[in-house]
Amino acid sequence: MSKQDPFRFSTGVIAYPMLFMLLIWYVFWVELKFDIPLRSFGVRPHTLKGLIGIVMSPFLHSDVDHLYNNTIPLGVLSAALFYFYRPISWKVLGYGILLSGTLTWLIGQSGNHIGASGLIYVLASFIFFKGIFAKNFRLVALSMLVVFLYGSMIWYVFPVDVSISWEGHLSGAITGFVFALIFRNQIAKPPKYAWEKPDYNEEDDPFMKHFDEDGNFIEHIEEEAPEEIEIRYEYKENEKKDSL
Repeated sequence: MSKQDPFRFSTGVIAYPMLFMLLIWYVFWVELKFDIPLRSFGVRPHTLKGLIGIVMSPFLHSDVDHLYNNTIPLGVLSAALFYFYRPISWKVLGYGILLSGTLTWLIGQSGNHIGASGLIYVLASFIFFKGIFAKNFRLVALSMLVVFLYGSMIWYVFPVDVSISWEGHLSGAITGFVFALIFRNQIAKPPKYAWEKPDYNEEDDPFMKHFDEDGNFIEHIEEEAPEEIEIRYEYKENEKKDSL
């Protein structure tokens, strides 16, 4: 694979999502093992105590089902993020947690908002809209894949279930869309053909040489004989003069 190709596989594509998933499982295990009520540190809207949840909430889950349902989409979407958007991946993750959590704190009505679903909505929204803006066939295909796999998530940005933090989902979706706009110029450009490059010279194009001045195609081109260079060798013998 060419070094110019922006889509390059690295160990981080798998390692970073795995570490993140292991971390949230570890936090859940610590809470159960030592009976520490960590889940109380979620986002509590409009309270000073709830501000800590902006950072903590993605690592806190109510039960195993909640954790399991968030683990798989988080792993898939974060791996796609690190593969297709590696230069800005950490910015999307870090700022995504902060901004989506802050919006949840602002627009949330009540309760304790926990779970990584807000971050999942950040990633899904970002990857979808970024692919559309990029106009790169690989990224557009990725956007369509996100719709196919997680398109039903759109319903949960509305208050369809009182037990689900629709405010967190909505905040994540808004954050992902905003990031897609902010990082709009930092996208992988489609590869340019030779004639699209600024230094393109039609006379040097081997294919264009098959056309004459009237635009007729010439299948066989007579190669011009290389210009002969005349080389002359001159030998001069030094004459010695004997002195008398």
